[in-house]
Order: sequence, then structure tokens, then C-alpha cells
Amino acid sequence: MKHEGTPNGAVVPRGEGAGAPDPGERPSRHRFGGLSGKLLLLTVLFVMLAEIFIYVPSVANYRDTWLMDRLTTAGVAASVLAETGTIAPRLQEELLRTTGAVAISLDQGTRRSLIAMSNVPGDVDFVIDMAVVTPFSSIANTFQILTYRGDGLMRVVGVGQMGHTEHVDVVLPVRLLQKDMLAFSGRILGLSLVISGITASLVYISLQALFIRPLRRLTRSMDRFAENPEDTSRIMAISGRRDELGEAELRLAAMEEALSRTLHQKQRLADLGLAVSKINHDLRNLLASAQLFLERLEHVPDPTVNRLAPKILATLDRAVSYTQAVMSYGKAQERAPQRRLLRLQRVCDDVADVLGLVDHDTVTFEVKVDEAVEIDADPEQIFRVLLNLVRNALQALEAERDAALVRRITVEAEREGNSVVISVSDTGPGIPENIQKALFKAFHSGSKHGGVGLGLAIVAELLRAHGGTIHLDTARPGTCFCLKVPDRAA
Repeated sequence: MKHEGTPNGAVVPRGEGAGAPDPGERPSRHRFGGLSGKLLLLTVLFVMLAEIFIYVPSVANYRDTWLMDRLTTAGVAASVLAETGTIAPRLQEELLRTTGAVAISLDQGTRRSLIAMSNVPGDVDFVIDMAVVTPFSSIANTFQILTYRGDGLMRVVGVGQMGHTEHVDVVLPVRLLQKDMLAFSGRILGLSLVISGITASLVYISLQALFIRPLRRLTRSMDRFAENPEDTSRIMAISGRRDELGEAELRLAAMEEALSRTLHQKQRLADLGLAVSKINHDLRNLLASAQLFLERLEHVPDPTVNRLAPKILATLDRAVSYTQAVMSYGKAQERAPQRRLLRLQRVCDDVADVLGLVDHDTVTFEVKVDEAVEIDADPEQIFRVLLNLVRNALQALEAERDAALVRRITVEAEREGNSVVISVSDTGPGIPENIQKALFKAFHSGSKHGGVGLGLAIVAELLRAHGGTIHLDTARPGTCFCLKVPDRAA
């Protein structure tokens, strides 16, 4: 459906002005700024976080292994000293160079023997007994060494070689262990980055294939359909996926199909409304001419003419007012009610006269309204309300072919406080359940054939203008509409 001021019939949402973005313009998409890019970053961060939890025990274990390697090397020298009683100076230099130690000694319980020494050790900042090391103490000492600032020494005590009970005592520079642990940390960090990158890339590629591309396909389909919603070829094609995205495709396609069908229907109704307006204009002129001819007949001295002419003239007046109402409805306007106090029974009698129910051959019309019941309403509009409801009931009953069926229309009313409650019922087949929800919407025809579905919509609109309500009573047989018209507020 084409709308003035909007390209290709696209409907501008309420509240958007001239500065609103063009629906045809697609927002710029950054390859790494969308969901997949964010997940790529989150995957890297989460993998790095996992590596941190792995790094802590790993670096503590590296510290223990590093220290045990030094103690083992020193233990070999201690074995030589225990067997020969002396170590050659060249072997001492090689031992100190290999372990990086400042001094190495053998503790034999009652006697301590110096194995090798390069310089006289100064103050010792850390004393580590490998025999009493626990995982928690190892982790704590590891971070003490990593964060150590200085050039101090540490003393490491432990069994240097399996099979020997002697303890080896090694004095080492703290910087030596700290340097190796920092190098180990760098290797762990590099490996973590590589693992994170590979994992995140695989996740990114998988998301692109499984989610992002189908989502972009959905958005492209929305953009393409929004350019011309009436074009059914632009409805999204179903890919056949059986996951949540496949369900979203089905729902989107169903929504686009329903919207396209609705817009097409509204376009046809708009064209029909234009044609009706033209016909209505000519019809109003014809009715006005008929009124002039009827006014001349009123002066004919015939009892039958004198009795029927006023009723026919009143009917023509109503027909002229209806043609005017059709024009107003096309402008989405309805005249405000001009309320008066009316005797409801008289209004029902007028309806019966217009529809020919006073002496109808097959349909019985019962008015169970007390003559004292008064209603505060617009005379013409309440007449239209009752006329539409009774006419619908009459058409439903006249469509029945079985002569044994009871055909009766009943209008009942009573006053309840400051409101009048009216019921219009019939003994017809009732209204199908599938159309009851849209019963009071325009262009939703009821059970009768050939209707355009405006009668009940007009009834509901007129009652709303009076502050009243209407609903279908499904508990009673046949069809029963219940109306409530409140009095004007004081």
C-alpha cells in the first residue's frame, strides 16, 4: 500500500520525524564489533583467566623442581666427599658454576663439611627446608621471590641424593631463581596467548557459521521486506533449520506474510472506500429527490398514503443521514452524541416498522421493554445500534430453511442504577467461535454471507461514544448481545 510521503509505501513509525534514519539504510557493521567479536575477546580473557589458575601451581612446582635440581647436583658432590674425603678445586669450581651457588656444605648431623665456596655468604633473606615444604608454603614463597627486590641470598636445605641421609646445605642468590621463574612465566604467558588465540579463533569461526551469518540473513530479509512490504516475493525464504534460529525464520516469515496480506487487504478496502464515497454522493442526491416527491404525496387525500407517507419520509431522512455518516466514517469521524431522554419502547417499535417485523410472515419480534424505561442517548445513534443488531438477527433467521425452526427476536431492557441494560437475542444458529474475538472489528464479517463487517464495528463505536459497552453472551442459546448505556454524568 502506498503512503503519501513515504517511499515504496514504507510506513514511518509514530514519533519519528524528518531526522529519522532511512529504513533502507543499513547501519555500518564492524567485523569485530558485533557479537562474534565480543565473544572472541571474552574467550581470550576467559582462557587467560583459566591459565592464571593453572600458572600459580605450575610456577610453584617449577620453583621446587629448580631447587631440587640444585640439591641433587650438590648431593653428587657430597657423595664424592663422603667416599674420598676431599674434592678437587677444579671440581669445586665446576660445581659452583653448574648450580650457581655461593657455598655448598654437607651436614652430617654432628659435623658440617664445606664442599665448595666462592665467596663468604652474607645475610640470608630466605631459608627453605625442602623436607617440610607444603603446596601452600611453596606458593607463598614463590610469590615472595617473584616480588623480591634486592640482591640477597637464600639457603636451601634438603636431601641431595636418594639413599643418603645427609642433608645438603646450598646458599644461592635469590636473583638466580627469580630470573629463571620470570623466564618460565614468560613462556607460560606466551603459550597461554597462543592457546587463547587458537581457541578464540575456532569459536569465532564457529559462531560466524552457526549464528552470525543466519542472524545477518534475518536482518537483510527484514530490510528487504521493509522496502516494499506488499511484495510477497520479498518474504523470507525458510532455510529448513531445526534450531532456535530456524524457529525465528518461521516466525518472521509468518509475520511478513500476515503483514503483506493485511496491507494488500487495506489497499483494496481503501480503493473500495473511494468508490463507495463516489456512489454515496450520487445516492444522497437521489434520496433527496425521493424526499421531494414524497412530500408531494403527503397532500394526496388517501388514508393509506397519509398513514405510510410519514414513515417512508422518516426512513428516507435516516437514509440521507446514513449516507452522511458513511462520508464521516471515511474521514475516521463520528458525530458526538446529542443525548436526550427517550422511551426505549418507542425506539424498538420504530426499528420493527423499518424492518417490517410488525406483520412478518415467519419471524416473531418481541419487545419486552416496559414503557416506563427511559434511556439517555442520542435518538438517531441508539436507533442505528438497535437497527443493526435486529437486522443481523433477522437476516440470520431468514436464512434458515427448516419450517419447523422457531424464529424469534427478543429485545429486553431494564434500568440498573444510572445505566440501562439492553439485550438483543434471537433463536438463530449463533456466531461461530472462530470469529468471536474479532466480532467488533471493522471489516470482519460475521456469519451472514455478503456482509462487509461494518455493522457491529459501528455499533461498538456508537456505544463507546456514549460511554457504554457491548459484549456477546455465549451462555445463552442462539445469539445474544448485551448492551449497557450509562446516563450522562451530572
